[in-house]
Amino acid sequence: MGNDFWDDPRTIGLIGGVLLLVGAATVLVRLLKNRDESGLNTAMIEMFRRRIRAWWVLCTVLAAAFLFGQTVTVVLFGLISFWALREFITLTPTRPGDHRALFWVFFLLTPLQFVSVGLLNYKPDAPDLSTWQAMLRTLGSFEFFSIMIPVYGFLFVLARVAIAGDYKRFLERAAKIQAGLLICVYCLSHAPAILTLNSPEYLPNWGSKARFLFFFVLMVQLSDALQYAWARIPSKHPIVPTINPNKTWEGLLGGSLSTVLLGSALWWATPFHGRYWWMAGVMSLVISLMSFAGSITLSAIKRDRGVKDYGTLVEGHGGVLDRIDSICFAAPVFYHLTLWWLGAG
Repeated sequence: MGNDFWDDPRTIGLIGGVLLLVGAATVLVRLLKNRDESGLNTAMIEMFRRRIRAWWVLCTVLAAAFLFGQTVTVVLFGLISFWALREFITLTPTRPGDHRALFWVFFLLTPLQFVSVGLLNYKPDAPDLSTWQAMLRTLGSFEFFSIMIPVYGFLFVLARVAIAGDYKRFLERAAKIQAGLLICVYCLSHAPAILTLNSPEYLPNWGSKARFLFFFVLMVQLSDALQYAWARIPSKHPIVPTINPNKTWEGLLGGSLSTVLLGSALWWATPFHGRYWWMAGVMSLVISLMSFAGSITLSAIKRDRGVKDYGTLVEGHGGVLDRIDSICFAAPVFYHLTLWWLGAG
């Protein structure tokens, strides 16, 4: 896969256009930073400089993965998921009785979930399948992808922690591991699963699927940035001041409306073309609302643990989980709504 990536002008136009805009923003921020008499808030300029740097990394790495096809892209998201789960668990107090369960969570359940994503399109044509072919087809079934972690994974975590014999704060400890597995692995795995959606009319080739995934990630990042920008206006009404006073009604409403307008303008980059162009705006609204939900939820966890960031990997933005919290919450809803729309269409 990936041979037709360069043959899709809309995909190249979307990714190239975004990179050009990020480049222009980089130049603008440097000019503003070098002008002391500009009168602008230097702290805000520095914040946007860091965001732009994070966008450079995200866009270039994702575009490079697209060049190598679906397998490399799924592996990339798998590595991001592994690191995010590590950050989540690092902030979660564990006991020796949890270590065996965590071993299987990191080195069996997490890779297995992304292997299932990579095999979602595995449909062998042989009339008599070998044992391995049948096993791979089962791993690549939608049913296995959908229920492996929330059913079998959750039951396994409970049983494995219980077998360790440490009953102190059992429910709390097991629930923390399950929450990390759900958010960092199961939810995030729905992002690369977008590449496995099939529709001869709306998603006919690899280029169109890569463009759709890029559109999703772009809308998530734009939603975060626009909600942050709208929250800077003088009149502020925090939504949950005890958790994150920077999340305001002005930011949510203004950022969501702006995201809808931008998403509607980019309808040509989605499978929602023709008379369904308005679906691009609807899905952008869904992305914006779920991005807010993910950000505020992960902020609540950080507040509970008494930390500012999940890590220090990304300059100015903490850890990996600080950058993908919105993606984790938006991905499964976006994936399933698109799957429903394709089926209904």
